[in-house]
Amino acid sequence: MTKAFFVSDLHGNQEKYLLLIERIKIENPDVVFIGGDLLPGGITKFTSLDLSHQDFINGFLLPSFLSLKNELSDNYPKIFLIMGNDDARIEEAALIDASTKRAWDYIHFHRRKFNNYKIFGYNYVPPTPFQLKDWEKYDVSRFVDPGCVSPEEGLRTMPVRKLAVRTETIQQDLFDLTKNEELAKSIFLFHAPPYQSKLDRAALDGKMIDHVPMDVHCGSIAIQRFIEEKQPYITLHGHIHESTSLTGEYYQQIGRTHCFNAAHTGPELSIVKFDLDNPSERNRALIK
Repeated sequence: MTKAFFVSDLHGNQEKYLLLIERIKIENPDVVFIGGDLLPGGITKFTSLDLSHQDFINGFLLPSFLSLKNELSDNYPKIFLIMGNDDARIEEAALIDASTKRAWDYIHFHRRKFNNYKIFGYNYVPPTPFQLKDWEKYDVSRFVDPGCVSPEEGLRTMPVRKLAVRTETIQQDLFDLTKNEELAKSIFLFHAPPYQSKLDRAALDGKMIDHVPMDVHCGSIAIQRFIEEKQPYITLHGHIHESTSLTGEYYQQIGRTHCFNAAHTGPELSIVKFDLDNPSERNRALIK
């Protein structure tokens, strides 16, 4: 048995991080996956006059996990994490630097080995209604859903070539990330969920933009197609907080692929716990 924890979309909530650390101490998972939207504030963090939480990574997150690592020593779990669309890219360097201290392994657009598994990470999501565009890309084409803001608009904390913003897609990224890879024992840490699944259901029922109904499914078509065609072993998702409360499901099997969503709307910490060697052994705990 290889015990895994999966959390996502903690958005800089210190109480939830401390609850996660306490559960790690108590339950000793072998591996922890953190699926993006790690930090407080989004773009407002950089326009706010409140500087007390400006360095969340080095001021809170890194010291907390290094303290846990010192306490647990050889029992410290392997931690893989990515960023999400609400995380400013300017903060990425601090996450990478913390990886050198072995607090965690930041794996966006990388492949890692863990036991007999290949672990892949990917931050990007399709266009959203939000202004921060550091981790947004066109999905399979330059189509943008009604109510959403194009990746060519909005705000960024790091410069990107205009041609790349205009032409790059999540679909092409996934091809580049995985070409010539055997994926039978692969685990993908995504921020976005697959489109039209039980994991991407948003609370948009009955809402219209210029008399056009908004799509209640907000996941990635590219990720949906990737799962259906490549059949990775496990995929992990967040991003759509309310999906589980709307569908009643945090898990879906797509062909042979086991898909999990750890995002949560409530005040509790949501931890999806599963056996990496047997994902049918799973549960979702809400902790407060």
